[in-house]
Amino acid sequence: MAKFELKLPKMGESVAEATITSWLKEVGDTIEADEAVLEIATDKVDSEVPSEVDGVLLEKLFDVDDVVQVGQTIAVIEIDGDDNSASDAPKTEAIKQESVPEPVAVAEVSKAVAVAQETAAPIISSGDRFYSPLVRNIAKKEGVSQGELDAMPGSGKDGRVTKNDILAYLDQRGSQPAPAKVETKETPKVVPTQSNGAEKKTEATPVVASGDDEIIEMTRMGKLIAHHMVESVQTSAHVQSFIEADVTKIWNWRKKVKDEFFKREGENLTFTPIFMEAVAKALRDFPMMNISVQGDNIIKKKHINLGMAAALADGNLIVPVIKDADQLNLVGMTKKVNDLASRARNNELKPDDIQGGTYTVTNVGTFGSIMGTPIINQPQVGILALGAIRKVPAVVETPEGDFIGIRYRMFLSHSYDHRVVNGALGGQFVKAVKDYLEAWDPNREI
Repeated sequence: MAKFELKLPKMGESVAEATITSWLKEVGDTIEADEAVLEIATDKVDSEVPSEVDGVLLEKLFDVDDVVQVGQTIAVIEIDGDDNSASDAPKTEAIKQESVPEPVAVAEVSKAVAVAQETAAPIISSGDRFYSPLVRNIAKKEGVSQGELDAMPGSGKDGRVTKNDILAYLDQRGSQPAPAKVETKETPKVVPTQSNGAEKKTEATPVVASGDDEIIEMTRMGKLIAHHMVESVQTSAHVQSFIEADVTKIWNWRKKVKDEFFKREGENLTFTPIFMEAVAKALRDFPMMNISVQGDNIIKKKHINLGMAAALADGNLIVPVIKDADQLNLVGMTKKVNDLASRARNNELKPDDIQGGTYTVTNVGTFGSIMGTPIINQPQVGILALGAIRKVPAVVETPEGDFIGIRYRMFLSHSYDHRVVNGALGGQFVKAVKDYLEAWDPNREI
C-alpha cells in the first residue's frame, strides 16, 4: 500500500497559515476523494480541507488548535498502489543516526524549547507598543522574551517593531552566544513580574467592578478583528470626508422595477449593487484610490476588486470581495452581491472569496446610522460607509426657481489613508460617487 501526504493548500495571496479547528475523520476512517478531512480557520475565513485521493486515514500529524503553515503535511492517507514507505525508511534511519551522536545538541534544543515556552507565553502588545501577529510568532519560536521585545528598537511607524527588526536582533544575538544566554535567563526573571502585573490589572478590573459581572472570552475571529483594527489605525493616517447625495431617482426607479427584476432574474434588487456600480465607476475615474502601500512604494492595482463588508450572525464582520467589479453590469453585480452575502451569512465562503480586495464599501445605514468613520481594511487606502437613506425636506433647484420638496438623501462617509491620499483626491473621489448616484437614469432598462 502507498502513502499520500495531505498538505495544507494555498488559500490566498496573504494567507500563510491556518489553525485546525476540528478533525472530521479519525485514524482508520475510509476517505473518498474530495471528502472533507478537517476544518481549519484563518484570520480571514473558516474552511474545510478535502482529500485529493481515496484511501484510509493512517495518521494525523497535528491536533486541534495547532497552527499549520501552507504546504505543510497535516495527515497521511493510505492508498492503493506501490509502497513508497521503503524509500522513506532509509531517510528516517539516516536522520535518527545523525541525531543520536549529538546528545548535547538535543539537550540544548530541549532547553531552548523550554525557554521559548516560558518566554513566549506572556508576549503581548504592552503600553503604547503594538506587536503584529507575525512578530509575536517569531518571538515565540525563537524564545524572545517580553522584556527583549519591549527594549528592541523598531523601524516601523511610531517605533513599531517589524519583521526585519526582530530578524536583525536574532542575527546579532546569534553572533554573540555567551551574552545571549545570559539575557534569555535574566530578562524573564525581571520582566514577567511587570507584564504579569499589567495582565493582572487588565483581567482584574472587570471582576473587581462587580461580582455579578459576566466575563466573556472573545472568539478567535473577534480577537483577530480587534488586532487588525488596531494595526490599521497605527499604520494608516485616517482622514474622513463626508458628502450628502440625493438618491430620489434611484429610490423611485428601484421601486418601479424590483418586482419585474425578481420575476425575470430570480434575485432581489437591493440598493447595494447600485451603490457598488457607482463606486466601481469612480475608482475607474480615480485609479490612485485603487492602490496599496508597500514600504516606500505605491502599488497601483490593475483590477478593481470591491470588498463588501457583511455582518455575521455572531456579531463579527467579514469582507467578501467582488472581483473585477467594474466589468459587471447591474444584473451581474446584483447576483454577485446576493451570492456573497448569502454565503457569508451561512459561513460558506471560500478563502478565495475574501482575497484580493482593493477598496471596501460598508453599509452602516443597515443599522440606522446616517454616517460613520470606518477603519481602513489593510492594505487598502480607502473605505466608503453608506449611510441610511432618509426622507427629508430639501431645496430643489428647477429652471422655474427653487422650492422645498421631500427628497430621499443619504450621507457618504469616506475614510482614506492620508499618507498617500491627499484631501483633494479623497474629496473628489467621494464626490464622483455622489455624482454618479444623482445622475441615475430613471428610464434605465434592466
